[in-house]
Amino acid sequence: MSETIMYEKPAISGETMKRILAFRDDRNWKQFHNPKDLAISISLEAAELLECFQWSGADNEVRAKKAAMTEELSDVVIYALLLADRLGIDLDAAVNAKMAKNAAKYPVKDCWGSSAKYDALKKKARSESR
Repeated sequence: MSETIMYEKPAISGETMKRILAFRDDRNWKQFHNPKDLAISISLEAAELLECFQWSGADNEVRAKKAAMTEELSDVVIYALLLADRLGIDLDAAVNAKMAKNAAKYPVKDCWGSSAKYDALKKKARSESR
C-alpha cells in the first residue's frame, strides 16, 4: 500500500529550474528544443517509465525498481519543464486552472470512489436525476 506524502516545498525550486536551463544552455541545446521534439521526448521518457512496470504481475508498485522509476520520472519532468519554458507557460497557473476544470468535470458527489471517465459520470448523473 502506498502512503500519502505531504509536500511542504515546491516540487521544483527556482534553483532547480535554473540548473535545468543552464545545463541546456551550457551545451547549446536550446536550438533543438522545439515544441514537437520536446513533446516527443516526454512521450518517450514516459514509455521508459512504463517499462519499469512491464511484466510486474500483481506487483503494482514495483518497489525494487524505485531508483529506475525515479530517474525516468525525472526525465519526464525535465522535458515537461523545458517544454513549458519554450512555450512560455506558467506551469503553476496552468496546473491550477486545470485543477479547477477537473473539479467541474469530476464533482465529488458524482465520482467518489469511481474511476469512470467524466462523460460516463455525466450519463449516470442524468439517468439518476430522472
